[in-house]
Amino acid sequence: MPLTAPAARPAAPLMTVTGATLVLAAAPARGRTPAAARRRAPGPYRRLFAVPGARAFTAGNLLARLPMGMFGISAVLMIAGQRGSYALAGAVTATGLAATAVVAPFTARLVDRHGQARIALPATLIAVLGSLCLVWCVRTHAPAWTLFASYAATATTPNIGGLSRARWTHLLRDSPAARHTAMSFEQAADELCYLLGPVLAATLCSLAFPEAGTLTGAALLLTGMLLFASRRATEPPPAGRTRHRSPLRSPGLPGLLALFLALGAVFGSMEVTSIAYLTGHGLAATAGPVLALQAAGSCAAGLLYGAVRPRGLLGCVSALAALMALPWAAATTGSVPALAAALLLAGMATAPTMVTAMSLVQRATPAARLNEGMTLAVTAILTGIAAGSATAGAAVDHWGPTTSYALPTTAAAVALCITARRSLRSCPR
Repeated sequence: MPLTAPAARPAAPLMTVTGATLVLAAAPARGRTPAAARRRAPGPYRRLFAVPGARAFTAGNLLARLPMGMFGISAVLMIAGQRGSYALAGAVTATGLAATAVVAPFTARLVDRHGQARIALPATLIAVLGSLCLVWCVRTHAPAWTLFASYAATATTPNIGGLSRARWTHLLRDSPAARHTAMSFEQAADELCYLLGPVLAATLCSLAFPEAGTLTGAALLLTGMLLFASRRATEPPPAGRTRHRSPLRSPGLPGLLALFLALGAVFGSMEVTSIAYLTGHGLAATAGPVLALQAAGSCAAGLLYGAVRPRGLLGCVSALAALMALPWAAATTGSVPALAAALLLAGMATAPTMVTAMSLVQRATPAARLNEGMTLAVTAILTGIAAGSATAGAAVDHWGPTTSYALPTTAAAVALCITARRSLRSCPR
């Protein structure tokens, strides 16, 4: 005869005593759970922004971070439009980048010592005044040296992403998984701001007036920083004067800075080579949207990476080195859609690598000098971008854009070698 499942036994009633009365209540059937228990647990990002104060300081941070993708292109369009010289515009922005590489670590050190609000607000005011002075000098046809001086003053702009990461590190110091999600979100936010910033700047400068991008960026920076700094409850306590040595002398950090330098070279050379390639195909107007695909891929990968367990740095950089070879392969086919798809895929390896490497920077840096350590990493990236851009420009002139795609591929291979060497050194002998 066929086998049948045994009938479910009725669950024993629940009993309790209220005063002198015995109360019986039917127990829920076995195998069933209340509706509340069947609800899905909140995702990692929903739990992240349930932290008190997180939404408010994140809103201010994003508002202040968006101009980071606006200032460079706004200055170029404004100066070139008014003075008729892209060479002058490029030289001014390069001077600002060099000044940032020098000033930013000192600003971060003061933030660690005295607190975010106490240092970041005055530093932001100086940067905003520098932007306004640049606009005035351009409008009044002041001597060229005043443009360099004005734009150099914007180097006091705090490392806004670093300030936000320091807050997450402070709030989530007892939860490594939540901290990983927060760092992934921050990297995705970086990519989003550098994706939207140039588009917004170009639109404002083209449709309104040449100074509109710089003025809007300055207003967003000041407003966002005021909102961010006002959330004092989430601010890490200042460390004061500390005897901790410079982060540059922390074990493991110099190797990580070398890695960030190589990664910056990947990004800078890829951007210049792609612009030259598209211009050579008569598609200069599509350079922005095509390059935006790389940032979009990184943004999406960053959000996804925050919802899974973190991976090792060697695995992330290996994937980066492999995917960064795709644009070179696509360029040899002469197909612009293939190049666009390759850039999208290449971008998806960026965020996981940056998140993992920045987490190692935080681990290697003394807590009392955390902002300084993260700012040194950003400075290394910017230096690598400048070097990669300059090298790619010369390579395009000599070899053409297709062959020049070997530069980001080579830089990614160098990053892999640095990471592999670091992994070998950390292995127990």
